[in-house]
Amino acid sequence: MTVLTVLPYPDISPSIDLGPLTIHWYGVMYAVGIMLGWWLGTLRARRPGSGWTSDEVSDLIMWSALGVVLGGRLGYVLFYGLDKAIADPLWIIKFNQGGMSFHGGLLGVLLAVWIFGRKTHRGFWQVADFIAPLVPLGLFFGRMGNFINGELWGKPTDLPWAMVFPSADDQPRHPTMLYEAALEGLVLFTVLWIFSRRSRPTRAISGVFLLLYGCFRFWVEFFRIPDVQLGYLALDWLTMGQILSIPMILGGILLLWLAYRDRPTVADPAPVDGQVGSEK
Repeated sequence: MTVLTVLPYPDISPSIDLGPLTIHWYGVMYAVGIMLGWWLGTLRARRPGSGWTSDEVSDLIMWSALGVVLGGRLGYVLFYGLDKAIADPLWIIKFNQGGMSFHGGLLGVLLAVWIFGRKTHRGFWQVADFIAPLVPLGLFFGRMGNFINGELWGKPTDLPWAMVFPSADDQPRHPTMLYEAALEGLVLFTVLWIFSRRSRPTRAISGVFLLLYGCFRFWVEFFRIPDVQLGYLALDWLTMGQILSIPMILGGILLLWLAYRDRPTVADPAPVDGQVGSEK
């Protein structure tokens, strides 16, 4: 394979030692994503007539962060590491050894949304539509954490933006974690933020999130090396990530169909010039 140009992979240590304390960049990325979600949610709550308070946003982010961490870990165990967990049950709580699943984290957040909705007497989809635009920037920083760790790299390629990942081999490969950071993070955030600036039928914002994330993840998986412990699954070419994304795509289509069939909307004033976002 002939490569004319290879982008250099930055040599960044996955962790920093501060005396007896070791800080992992992946954990820092999670913290940054959660703080950004809280900040964006607070901005939306401050809009006149939003029906949300800053304290409610803080509670929602706290529950969601707990759902992301616990759901992400349990999802990884169930979807990608069940054999390892059976052999060593204590491995489940060894977060320092890595292993988080977006789809598991999503289920954890949905559970947190349900709990929060019950506590605040809000409908499940009202809360889900509010939090959906806050999620993609967290996904962006999570994928940047994957990039710093040099993990989840793609297949060999001769494209000019290929990178050689020391944790893989000396072949130039697709930087698939950057693809996901751009699509699942920046593009998805932009679409949802613009889409949610006006009142939309209940479930529509959640539907767009599920549909676009599922499509983006399904596409990137074609360039990404499947998890070594699983390989290709259904039809000998589908990965676990693609299999888990199919229900998201179908669910997103269903939610959009239901939203625009019923057309109920959450009461919300039109955006005011100079203000950012709206909550649905």
